[in-house]
Amino acid sequence: MTVAERTVRPELDEYFMMMAVLVASRSTCIRRKVGAVIVKDKRVLSTGYNGPPKGMKHCDETGCLREKLNVPSGQRHELCRGLHAEQNAVIQAAVFGTSIEGAAIYVTNHPCSVCTKILINAGIKEIVYGEYYHDELAEQILAESGVKVRQFKAPEWRDFEKYLAGLHGF
Repeated sequence: MTVAERTVRPELDEYFMMMAVLVASRSTCIRRKVGAVIVKDKRVLSTGYNGPPKGMKHCDETGCLREKLNVPSGQRHELCRGLHAEQNAVIQAAVFGTSIEGAAIYVTNHPCSVCTKILINAGIKEIVYGEYYHDELAEQILAESGVKVRQFKAPEWRDFEKYLAGLHGF
């Protein structure tokens, strides 16, 4: 990487997605580390990462319930000790009395159907995701909702995919 490349100011999409990746690094999930950043008017309102409710033991201590029960990825979301990053970001905003109506969310993975419904009802108007996560119901709900959805594409000279890939092996 050249000096010029290191000193280039990131565009806002890249800036907020890099924050989501940093937030994901706090996750103790054994299967997938996900981070979310809720933004409005170029300002961060809330963040969240996937993990158990506050005060409870983390999955890296207790083991993964989903692995113990052989639950395939994308199925039976309720069979997990943890909350998703998007859920925690919405909850954090609510706890601190921060309205997220009309905001965007930057999330390292495409939301599941449960998170999609929460984001719609919370008033999120745009979802920017890094890595695709297949959930047919989420896609159907989003298509009907009017929420803008797009995948983040990093500038070619930045190897953003290495950051996303790192979320599965911190």
